[in-house]
Amino acid sequence: MPEIIQAFSQIGRGFSAYLAPPGPDVIRFTVGQPDFDTPDAVVQSAVDALRRGETAYSRAQGSISLCEAVTSHLNTLNIKSDPEDVVVAPGCKQALLYALMTAITPGDEVLLLAPAWPSYDGMIRVFGGVPVHVPVLRPSYHPDFEALEASVTERTKAIMLNSPNNPTGAVYTPQEIQQIAAFAEKHDLWIFDDMIYSTLVYADHDYASPINYPGGEMRTITIGGWSKGWAMTGWRMGWITGPKDFMEAVKTCQASAATHIPTFLMPAGEVALQLEKETKDMADSFAMRRIVMHNGLNSLPGVSAPEPEGAFYILADVSGTGMNDIEFADRALAEARVQLIPGSLMQGGEGLVRVSYATSLENIEEGISRLQNWLTQIS
Repeated sequence: MPEIIQAFSQIGRGFSAYLAPPGPDVIRFTVGQPDFDTPDAVVQSAVDALRRGETAYSRAQGSISLCEAVTSHLNTLNIKSDPEDVVVAPGCKQALLYALMTAITPGDEVLLLAPAWPSYDGMIRVFGGVPVHVPVLRPSYHPDFEALEASVTERTKAIMLNSPNNPTGAVYTPQEIQQIAAFAEKHDLWIFDDMIYSTLVYADHDYASPINYPGGEMRTITIGGWSKGWAMTGWRMGWITGPKDFMEAVKTCQASAATHIPTFLMPAGEVALQLEKETKDMADSFAMRRIVMHNGLNSLPGVSAPEPEGAFYILADVSGTGMNDIEFADRALAEARVQLIPGSLMQGGEGLVRVSYATSLENIEEGISRLQNWLTQIS
């Protein structure tokens, strides 16, 4: 029979092995999904659109009013965009695929700030690209610019940003984003700015886009979506925008691959971007939970973690327990009934575990208590 593309045999599936739903008695610190319901107004908008019969083909890049709503939202983050250069895709991951599909050819290298969300590595490999994992500074998890410079070759084509960051919780400073824009201009690189967590910032500086710094405007591809800040993970809605020529190619990707997102979801996307109280309440809740989780993790024997600055993740160092991250995660599940993500599933994450605090305060307190009792008993 014909052969499949061999690249797929080299691509992992990220955290999937540690995301399988465990027994009901397990505390899950694994899932990167808000534990809030999608706001009622958003749900009702989709229901109303269905009842109006909005189930036929529509504008491929998303309705004009939806693209305008995305542009208005990005303007609040000081990102200028033209609604004609916005594409609403079936999820942020699909938008990232479009960006890579448009820019990457076999053998091209993409710089990742490691440890990086593992889907980036797989996406790059799908197109024959080469992911280059550049270690970040420890313990802050902020960019190491000397390491970035040392990683550039004649095949380097792009750098992937994710700030606020999954898995580290770091939010890069405006000065660091300015340096990244200058670095990309110096080496003539695309900047793929995955800003999906931009509504979840707790640092003393806001999310910053490289589009606003010298060298960044004409090489930054802004990618985001509704999943995290609006509790809409299952809606599969994301956006991508950038320079006009780049976006013309992205429009071709969308037309060839997905046609468009479901028509009846488009009005709901508009409604979501107009909400303020609901998104602020979610962000405030996560800001409080991160303090409880951070203090709890640092109270555990042999465990340490920097204070997270955004998103809803903490990357904790467990090497002081005498266990590697796989052993720690496996034993925490089996013996403490707490589910964690081992960092060695990501290049550069050895000795670390990713902890999500996108769960209730009761679960956070119970999970920390279980880990405390377990580590005390085995020490």
